[in-house]
Amino acid sequence: MRSILAILDRNLERWALLVFYTMLVLVMAVEVVRREVFAYSSIWGEEVVRYSFIYLSWIGVAAAIKERAHIRIDILTHLLPETGKTIIYIFGDLVMLAVAFIALYWSYETVAVSWKFGSVSHGLRLPMVWFLAAVPIGFALVVIRLLQSIVRDIGSLRAGTPVYEGERLFD
Repeated sequence: MRSILAILDRNLERWALLVFYTMLVLVMAVEVVRREVFAYSSIWGEEVVRYSFIYLSWIGVAAAIKERAHIRIDILTHLLPETGKTIIYIFGDLVMLAVAFIALYWSYETVAVSWKFGSVSHGLRLPMVWFLAAVPIGFALVVIRLLQSIVRDIGSLRAGTPVYEGERLFD
């Protein structure tokens, strides 16, 4: 059981991103061919692409938090000692965690209202709950990844080791 959780912790966002990206590209390619070759397109194709992109975006936010890949200005943190840098990262994660909890609450409210009134999508005629759930699912993953990041950074602070800063895109 522990190994399954470790695999999910390591790869959950990557596999979900792969699924949604593949679905987005395949459906979009099919719709382009249908429109250009057969002069016909479906109503559902555009919705599948749109909602795949929404899931892709929100899950990508959590994946970027896990890898500390969000854009940041780090000029000041390079001037600080390791403990100061670690404290800045922990503070930033705590602020983001507060925002994520607020957003999770309000996004859940939107899903609950949709569930209560039974709204459906226009083309697919599926419950909108499945599509609106992308936001609370994304923020739940963000909360989990932020908590993991805070624990990791506190461990670095206690051990006196350099804080994890993610991979650098440019030097």
